[in-house]
Amino acid sequence: MRRFARVALLCLGCGVCSLLYGFSQLALSLEQEPGGGRERQARDPAAPGARRQAGGGWAAAGSAGRAGPPVHTSVADKYDYMKTRPSEKMHLAVVACGERLEETVTMLRSAIIFSIKPLQFHIFAEDQLHESFKDILDDFPYEGKVNYTLYPITFPTESAAEWKKLFKPCASQRLFLPLILKNVDSLLYVDTDILFLRPVDDIWSFLGKFNSTQIAAMAPEHEEPRIGWYNRFARHPYYGVTGINSGVMLMNMTRIRRKYFKNDMTPVRLQWGEILMPLLKKYKLNITWGDQDLLNIMFFHNPESLYVFPCQWNYRPDHCIYGSNCKEAEEEGIFILHGNRGVYHDDKQPTFRAVYEAIKNYSFGDDLVHSLLQPLELELQKTMHTYCGRVYEVFVKQLTKSIRDLYARRSKGR
Repeated sequence: MRRFARVALLCLGCGVCSLLYGFSQLALSLEQEPGGGRERQARDPAAPGARRQAGGGWAAAGSAGRAGPPVHTSVADKYDYMKTRPSEKMHLAVVACGERLEETVTMLRSAIIFSIKPLQFHIFAEDQLHESFKDILDDFPYEGKVNYTLYPITFPTESAAEWKKLFKPCASQRLFLPLILKNVDSLLYVDTDILFLRPVDDIWSFLGKFNSTQIAAMAPEHEEPRIGWYNRFARHPYYGVTGINSGVMLMNMTRIRRKYFKNDMTPVRLQWGEILMPLLKKYKLNITWGDQDLLNIMFFHNPESLYVFPCQWNYRPDHCIYGSNCKEAEEEGIFILHGNRGVYHDDKQPTFRAVYEAIKNYSFGDDLVHSLLQPLELELQKTMHTYCGRVYEVFVKQLTKSIRDLYARRSKGR
């Protein structure tokens, strides 16, 4: 009897063990079902499905017919997985047409003088300017610091004429940079009339300050609403209180290409290449400043996507011709000078022209204090009869610091 009880107990123990093993195998198989894998794939930007949704190409520019994915698509709307890691090489783009050769070269010179990390210039220019650019740039003492690529001016074939005549010739080329430079992750676009008074590295570092939804950075069009253009005259939506200026535009182009934009044309969100032509068709009779107005409309509907940097990073005549109204520049100086309205080439704003001439005439390798800073200060003092001239110190405050920092870096490198 005892033997029978022992056998029965042994059989019962084996049965319990078999049952536990079966349950464990069942649980393991459920964890490995395809459904779990799909969810991880949707959250992983490197997964094939995520790459397909990143769509948007040059051929899509101006095409309004192709609908984007549903609004709730996580890859389209969430950028938590996208941590901006600025590359060692900084990419700078400019678009030059007409008589802008000298102005563009002077801008490039200002970028080279102070910058620390290597620069890659993307120069979009009319065909007749290419040889001149090559002749000049090939003579620059790059010291392995700078590379450049020349590109023709190109627009989507089906609407090239319309884009080219929008505002100034070639100005709207900047809208298509994310679609043309497909292998460039991040880019700083600047107008030809820009001058860097501190290293490009410093504005490039804003990429690392973007939050998970921001795709670009620009400065306000005005600091003072009483003299603002957009808030007084615009007949279309614009960003913020006074709009934004696109003369200096820092872009995470990977995010731009991936994003689906809210808009006032369709309940379906559209990608960058899909939204441009519909916006132009809807607002072309209401816009004054061409592509900049289209960018204002875009970011009006997608304000969470814009990082706004202070006015000293895009300092224009409007910041001083009616009295100083850029407090950051008063405190720290001008970081990037923007000579719009042609002020580098006439006598209306001699303060701006003095800075331009000083950088244009500086020879690489000369002493920056004696060959650039001191002559510039003397010229600026002659402009004190103008509103901008009365605050001429803001034009040299940061420049002085940039020169001091450059010499300090050189001393450490010896």
